[in-house]
Amino acid sequence: MSDLFLLSERQMARISPHFPLSHGVARVDDQRVVSGIVYVIRNGLQWKDAPSQYGPHKTLYNRCIRWSRLGVFDRIFASLAGEGPQPERIMIDATHLKADRTAASLLKKGMFPRRIGRTKGGLNSKLHAVCDDDGRPIIMLLSEGQMSDHKGARIVLNALPKADCLIADKGYDSTWFREELLARGIEPCIPSSKSRKKPYVYDKALYRRRHKVENLFAKLKVWRRIATRYDRCAHTFFSAICIAASVIFWL
Repeated sequence: MSDLFLLSERQMARISPHFPLSHGVARVDDQRVVSGIVYVIRNGLQWKDAPSQYGPHKTLYNRCIRWSRLGVFDRIFASLAGEGPQPERIMIDATHLKADRTAASLLKKGMFPRRIGRTKGGLNSKLHAVCDDDGRPIIMLLSEGQMSDHKGARIVLNALPKADCLIADKGYDSTWFREELLARGIEPCIPSSKSRKKPYVYDKALYRRRHKVENLFAKLKVWRRIATRYDRCAHTFFSAICIAASVIFWL
């Protein structure tokens, strides 16, 4: 497997404490299976097209789906992001992720919301992310494509870490958001929208660092199963995002 992706022993040691315990028959090699899952997500393959060196493709698929439902990959991302240093500055933004027709099928069936909505660009999901000053994600939220940036910000507001400043574009310019940030001791660096009669003053030099969160989305979308959503279930797709974010930024 020298020419294929394989997680190192050090990387496995950091994430294996979050794996569920094996009951009864011993589980197939975790390093090989998890590496195969990463390979499929990164290259946008169908599970049946995974290289045979990773083992049966049904094993990769079943492990990915089962652990997604258990929230294993979500916990791995949250734990790795939590190990980082306390950020002085944070940034928030959102991006659309196009939903393939296979993900959009059976849209209104099932118990759980699929987090797929319709916008001018068609059917898509929306990823809201908060990152640190190095452009590493610390909070992520998946929603329907039509959810506004303000609503996404309201949902993640209570999870924001302590920071000196939050940088965002004018899409987050609202009085309530600014007041909530100031109440938490976070200085907003947000340009005013054109509709404001009296614009807020902000640090333009500091605002130029906002490209870090844009770079975050660009790096995530290099992974083909992130740029285009093929998974019908929201928890499976969000787990794929957590896997990509963990491997790219925290491992």
